[in-house]
Amino acid sequence: MSQDIISLDALGFLRAAVVAPELQVANVQYNTQAIGAALKDAAARGCQLAVFPELSITGYTCADLFYQAALQQQAREALLTIARVSGETKVAAVVGLPLEIGGKLYNCAAYVNDGAVLGIVPKTYLPNTNEYYEERWFTPAKSSPVTAIQLGGNTIPFGTDLLFAASNFPGCVLGIEICEDLWAVQPPSGDQALAGATVLINPSASDEVLGKAPYRLSLVQQQSARCLAAYLYAGAGPGESTTDVIFSGHAFISENGKMLAETERFHFSTQMAVADIDVQRMTHERLRNSSFSAALPGRSYRTIQFEMPIPTRSAEQNALIRPDLTPTPFVPADPARRAQHCQEIFHLQSVGLAKRLKHTGVTHITLGLSGGLDSTLGLLVTQQAFEMLSLPLDGIVAITMPGFGTSKRTRTNAELLAQALGITLKEIPISEAVLQHFKDIGHDSNTHDITYENAQARERTQILMDVANQIGGFMVGTGDLSELALGWCTYNADHMSMYHVNAGVPKTLVRYLIEWSAESVYSGPTSAVLQDICATPISPELLPLGENEAILQETEVTIGPYVLHDFFLFYAVRHSFAPRKIYALACQVFQGHHTPSELLRWLRVFYQRFFGAQFKRSAMPDGPKVGSVALSPRGDWRMPSDASSALWLQELDELEKRNR
Repeated sequence: MSQDIISLDALGFLRAAVVAPELQVANVQYNTQAIGAALKDAAARGCQLAVFPELSITGYTCADLFYQAALQQQAREALLTIARVSGETKVAAVVGLPLEIGGKLYNCAAYVNDGAVLGIVPKTYLPNTNEYYEERWFTPAKSSPVTAIQLGGNTIPFGTDLLFAASNFPGCVLGIEICEDLWAVQPPSGDQALAGATVLINPSASDEVLGKAPYRLSLVQQQSARCLAAYLYAGAGPGESTTDVIFSGHAFISENGKMLAETERFHFSTQMAVADIDVQRMTHERLRNSSFSAALPGRSYRTIQFEMPIPTRSAEQNALIRPDLTPTPFVPADPARRAQHCQEIFHLQSVGLAKRLKHTGVTHITLGLSGGLDSTLGLLVTQQAFEMLSLPLDGIVAITMPGFGTSKRTRTNAELLAQALGITLKEIPISEAVLQHFKDIGHDSNTHDITYENAQARERTQILMDVANQIGGFMVGTGDLSELALGWCTYNADHMSMYHVNAGVPKTLVRYLIEWSAESVYSGPTSAVLQDICATPISPELLPLGENEAILQETEVTIGPYVLHDFFLFYAVRHSFAPRKIYALACQVFQGHHTPSELLRWLRVFYQRFFGAQFKRSAMPDGPKVGSVALSPRGDWRMPSDASSALWLQELDELEKRNR
């Protein structure tokens, strides 16, 4: 696979570091060397941008030493030195220093890149309460009459109205605010984001008191989510003066509310946290957010164009650094969070069904119970909805409908589950009815084609709907989100119902929900049967069985592994990633489990089926949205049923050529 296909930069990822460097208060030379060493370390990790704390060149706690002309002059010279190191290491950086301008002292953050100082941003809000006393030394940014300063023989833009746009990195625009600016009622970063900044930077010196660290984290996460941006926060370390307060070196990176990287606190040595920021994703989030697009910044900005360093990374360096990159994006990796996730999903599904039951006054439902994953989840949700409304469980009429491919295992599991839950179970075999149907339409029952399969699916749906009419109820559908995405459902059969409880749940999550139920909600025989259902191969059971009742029709052999398709679905629909980017992510996540050629094969199947099945989704029944990916034509996903997939398949063709 050629390098340009897997290049992180080409895929919209910016590798950034937040650094709490080793520091000595007022020792500019020492601090400059520490910052330079950190830049070299960042370069070795393949970083393009590094953010250092507030007043990192001098130290934040210099107090009245800030008045010293010698300290001020050394800080200016150090800034030029750091700019040169930035050029040598090819890592852009934001560093903090005090600057005297026109007889006033400003707390500033300077952006350096490719050997030059590109701009300097002064601090807007100066804290002057409790342990903070900044107004003694510094002047607020709004009091500055200048828009540029002279430094090292160059004119440097100066002000809070600066944004830095990477001309060689689409969508990458940097905005800078300093420490207290974030804690203000209206942080400058809000306007910066509305003006186009996708990467918000905060050099900070926030001291530690009990309980402050989690609040600080929450504040940054909320701002990154509110601004639909990445937020890079670098806090001063314990090398600062401890005369009255302690600093911990708390630094972290958040992207749209998610924490990507965080330093360990209270280390005297330099601490660095690194993550790959998905700038392309931030741009997409803003495009699809009507509230963001409707808002305007409260001020104008000067945009400084620059070229972001694009390093040549080794294969090891080019591996994505993102904790949220997982083979199962719909399923939380953390067990405790996954348990909360499962409980919340059950509530969403069951409340949706309970509301429909309340509205219609229905006290009976029908549900096809096959002994497979989807119908099992549908039944558990229905049971919870009935209990929520204090309805008798015998009003749940589960119908098992054995046909040509029904196995003893699934049939037995359906019976055992119904018995354990105390619901009504009916068995209505469909073979004779389907054979009569074949005779009526002139179809050879030995021809095991799509007609052979779909006739069984439609017969089952007819039974479920007609029995629902008999008992004065309605039919609950059990097909899942993954099947809707791939069109792996028979039109006007399992595709249709009177309320579709699993429509928002992808297959990988269906399995986890049932496993969680077996471990946390049920016990004894019920738990045992749920565990066996999870262990049963996924099959529509529409083709005749082999010897010893062997299931010859396994869904994932035909259309591909659901773990892959759910991965593709998440990034194609939730983030609108191009095939190239999805493929690159999949190559990293599934390395050692699936070859690149296998990934391309199933990715092609995904796009072909996804586009081809839109007509089914355009006519899908009501059902609750559960997660951030939903395909209802009345809600999240509006797509023409006759849209062409040529553009996406062409990109896959190019990938296949490069991969030969």
